[in-house]
Amino acid sequence: MAHWAVVIGDERFEAERLFHHDALQLTGLDAGPRHPRPGDEVLVVAGARTPVVVALGRVAPPGAARDPEDTPDPDDPEADDAAPLTIAYTRRNFDTPAPADGLTFDGPVTPVDPTDYRRLADALAPAAAPRTWFVSVDLPIEADSPAEAVRHFWSYVMELGPRELPAFVSPADDELAMQAYVLGEQTNLDPEDED
Repeated sequence: MAHWAVVIGDERFEAERLFHHDALQLTGLDAGPRHPRPGDEVLVVAGARTPVVVALGRVAPPGAARDPEDTPDPDDPEADDAAPLTIAYTRRNFDTPAPADGLTFDGPVTPVDPTDYRRLADALAPAAAPRTWFVSVDLPIEADSPAEAVRHFWSYVMELGPRELPAFVSPADDELAMQAYVLGEQTNLDPEDED
């Protein structure tokens, strides 16, 4: 088993932070002798200037996480029709990544010494224990019926998405702790605080 670092661009990092994915699919990579093989362990790295480890994964067999209709991932701005390199996530930490200290990259896919891999994998904080959260999007919508209001709601959600619509999040056992999030980050929506 080999160890690798896969570097993702800023747009892909944003897409991975905004939407939950079980696997990372990358296309347009050279399938030469230095190409990861199924079972290899991978550090997923983001940030060109200050690289950080955002996730760990294992290379999946070709086609393992392919879209049922064989269409490119709409969240991957770099998608093309080639068979993707599929990395099944084993740990994700997009919100508090670990510095990728000591790594040098010679392209989007770089071999990593097993000792460096283990050191960086251990530095990535483990996921917190799952808990229940209430997440909502509230929109005032004018419509002539409840069904029409729902249609408008889904149109707005699809059109505006997480880049413009705030989602409101609170722990299930503490609704008063509700926070607004835009683009996956906590946002203050109180106009009085902007003065």
